[in-house]
Amino acid sequence: MFLLISLCMCGLLLRGDAQDQAVMWRGNDRSGQCQYTFTVPSPIEASCSQTTGPEVDSLKARVNMLEVTVDRLTTAYPGGTHAAGGPPTAGDRGQSEFQEVLNRVMGEKNMLQRERERLEQELESLRRRMNEMKREIEWLRGRQCHPQNAMAPPSSSMQGGGLMRAAGSSSWQYRPPGFQELKATVTEVPAPGSDGSTGCGDLISVGEPVTHRKADNIEGKYGVWMQDPEPVSPYGSNMIWRIDTIGSDVRKLFGYKDMEQLSKGFPSKVLLLPEQVESTGATVYRGSLYYQRRRSRTLIRYDLASETIAARRDLPHAGFHGQFPYSWGGYTDVDLAVDEQGLWAIYSTSKAKGAIVISKLDSHSLEVKKSWETNIRKSSVANSFMICGRMYTVASYTAPDTLINYMYDTATSQGKALRIPFKNLYRYNSMIDYNKAQRKLFAWDNYHMVSYDLRLGHQHAI
Repeated sequence: MFLLISLCMCGLLLRGDAQDQAVMWRGNDRSGQCQYTFTVPSPIEASCSQTTGPEVDSLKARVNMLEVTVDRLTTAYPGGTHAAGGPPTAGDRGQSEFQEVLNRVMGEKNMLQRERERLEQELESLRRRMNEMKREIEWLRGRQCHPQNAMAPPSSSMQGGGLMRAAGSSSWQYRPPGFQELKATVTEVPAPGSDGSTGCGDLISVGEPVTHRKADNIEGKYGVWMQDPEPVSPYGSNMIWRIDTIGSDVRKLFGYKDMEQLSKGFPSKVLLLPEQVESTGATVYRGSLYYQRRRSRTLIRYDLASETIAARRDLPHAGFHGQFPYSWGGYTDVDLAVDEQGLWAIYSTSKAKGAIVISKLDSHSLEVKKSWETNIRKSSVANSFMICGRMYTVASYTAPDTLINYMYDTATSQGKALRIPFKNLYRYNSMIDYNKAQRKLFAWDNYHMVSYDLRLGHQHAI
């Protein structure tokens, strides 16, 4: 009896203990509904073979949510993982956005750089146009009016212009200048050699450029080509000389027996000059090559027959190596020229403050015989040449349609503005010289050797 009572008491105690350990759990089932579960541990079984229950269902739901999240990340970043093998992180996305912004900024920088270069080109063009307009204004101011006899009665034969008063009238009338008056002042010069004329005259017009040859390489972008107007044996009047002036050691002088050989590019003579050549200011006269020695104001006369230096002399106070060049640069401080009156030097000095100085040189000793200082700055013009003791300047070296805009007459020591059309066919003219024997201009325009026919007026004997 006592044993039965003891067993009953133990069972009650165990059941009470089990009731004290009961657990109530609340969670969502698969359909999303709230489910309450009451759990009491077994006093006998240590484990249960059943694998289902609220905890397992909850784990399955959380696994499903993780799978959905992974699918979304895979869709947002197809086939891509970061360097560690997992999905892209916030740092990766930030780096990608930074790279995109950097690329956009660099693109805008390049665009602004191109725009800056374009504006600089337009500014340079406007500066050239302003200089041309200033020279045109000076020319207009320099024009002088020639009043006519206002009291003379009008006549149908009267060709001049000015103020006049008709007979029997108190009112004044303006009559524009007649065409015949201008026409009467122009005399066209015949072609050279047609009548043996050796007269001089004012430059009236320049013809279209004729191309004879294009240089073979970069050394010929700038250069000088020449023909001796008074040749000396052993070279004849058809001989043509050429120097390519780009390079650190410019000393090669090429000779061609005639224009046809020049156009074919087959020199008959190649000389190596003893001193380097500075820029495009060289010329040929009476069997000698005249040029400026590199990085100096020294002039050299090189005898073509003996192939030796016949004379050298410094040009007093002349700027050199970029002090007073033409507007296109190229160390064109000293420009030598030949015309009907002999050998000339066109340059500037510190005393002249950049204005063009013209000096007549002795062709044998290179001594300065006489000088003239003009009122036009050397850096404001593209090039210049001499005809009959008169210096003419060209306004632009790049404009396809520019002007011969100024003339200085050494006979009267007076200058005046001009408006004679001139063409730069290849838009980079680095040399222009007059040849009195051919009555042509020789020029070097952006690799090309070209010539221009001339028309002169007011012919008179020299």
